[in-house]
Amino acid sequence: MRFICTRLPLYPGFKRTVQVFDPSNHRILEFICDRGLLHSYLCLCKAKISFFAALSAAAGLLLEAHDTWQVLPALIAGVFLMACGACALNHWQERETDALMRRTARRPIPAGKINPGHAIFFAFALICSGAAFLLLTGTLAAPLLGIAAVLWYNGFYTWFKGRNAFAAIPGALVGAIPPAIGWIAGGGSPVDSQLAVLSIFFFMWQVPHFFIHCLAFGEEYEAAGLPSLTAVFTRNQLARLTFQWIIATAVSLQLVIFCGLLGSPLVHISLIAISLWLAVSGANFINGCESGYADLFKRTNYFILLVMIFIFFDKLPGFLL
Repeated sequence: MRFICTRLPLYPGFKRTVQVFDPSNHRILEFICDRGLLHSYLCLCKAKISFFAALSAAAGLLLEAHDTWQVLPALIAGVFLMACGACALNHWQERETDALMRRTARRPIPAGKINPGHAIFFAFALICSGAAFLLLTGTLAAPLLGIAAVLWYNGFYTWFKGRNAFAAIPGALVGAIPPAIGWIAGGGSPVDSQLAVLSIFFFMWQVPHFFIHCLAFGEEYEAAGLPSLTAVFTRNQLARLTFQWIIATAVSLQLVIFCGLLGSPLVHISLIAISLWLAVSGANFINGCESGYADLFKRTNYFILLVMIFIFFDKLPGFLL
């Protein structure tokens, strides 16, 4: 028996219709493959952001570890799953305010794509799975730090951001924890000055990242009754404050370069170059030479991704030998 299969284009909701012709019965069998649910769950756990957290943990491990590379898969899986769980829990916590803003109304829970009960069960399943993977790194400190990050993000930051426009600054401490998890999983000391420098850099990067986001969507926060920096500062003041934090982020990367964490001169030069690139991007934004918030937001993401790529480039060869 031969079947002739025809794939029809994608439709809204990520559905693909597949038509199969059965010559023996001279009829067309039609199947609809719905990929919307998978996409909704990936959105719920903010998979891209969670992957960045896992990469920063891997960077922390590579900067400290010498012969413990075997824990790298468990570390990446554990941090990724815990970050996914924290993001999913955050979506559940903010489902009512999300429904009030155009930017977030299409998120899976307010849009009705995922039941809130299913979402919170999924979140805790991810968090527990991530903690279990972090236990496989061989140190109890790794899952404990992961749990601390969840408690800080979902317990403190999510509560505080509904009450204070500056919540992103203490909330940015969450970004400093994944590199610390990697560092400690690699055998490093939690009180090492080099870890402090690394954590400060990842903390610094989080703040302008949020400020740019606030510049773009601050009015939506205000309309939903949430505190917003756009109600505290004029748009011009907030843009200049964002630029100052961008410069501080670029400077903090120089501390990482010169504190002895990296060995390759080529990597040193590359990191200095992307620091200058980020600073120039911020200056152009202030002067009105950039296309808008979205462009600067993407550049800050490219910046942190490039930093981690150069760390991998510096450390992976020695790791694999």
